[in-house]
Amino acid sequence: MFIELLRARRSVRRFHDRPVEREKIDILIEAMLRSPSSRSLNPWEFVVVTEKETLIRLSQAKPHGATFLKNAPLAIVVCADPTKCDVWVEDCSIASILLHLAATDLGLGSCWIQIRLREHDARQMAQEYVADLLGLPERMAVEAIIAIGYPAEQPTGHPRSSLDDEKVSFEQYGLKERGMNRS
Repeated sequence: MFIELLRARRSVRRFHDRPVEREKIDILIEAMLRSPSSRSLNPWEFVVVTEKETLIRLSQAKPHGATFLKNAPLAIVVCADPTKCDVWVEDCSIASILLHLAATDLGLGSCWIQIRLREHDARQMAQEYVADLLGLPERMAVEAIIAIGYPAEQPTGHPRSSLDDEKVSFEQYGLKERGMNRS
């Protein structure tokens, strides 16, 4: 069931030194390309990276939170053409979560690396660094990099009791009781 997939999915930052098979990469690509998009404009584009040297250089995109990528066998860079759609960030985010869930379903681990609005260093934004490295056209924006591989760690899912039910209201903000529809 889908809820079991959600319960199992966790961010993984340690991977076995084992390549992801082409058949699994093809399924991950299909999952992203099937992603819903506002008005079916599909502003997203993806760069699949398996070359070790490129993975190492991508792991240097920002000073914190990307270094583990150098040990991943696969990265998918999630980009978009912002001129195609005003909600490109949302569309890329939807595609990214489908990628995470497909990876989990295939027995792979994954972790989001935020690139948009992050600095590479004092002179350059992470997005510019990644765009230069991958030869992206000037119009393209980079939202994130998703690291993927066979997990060298198996974090357990969060128990139901750890979920923050206080974030849920019913019918109106702040109403915490489930009730019958008042109409």
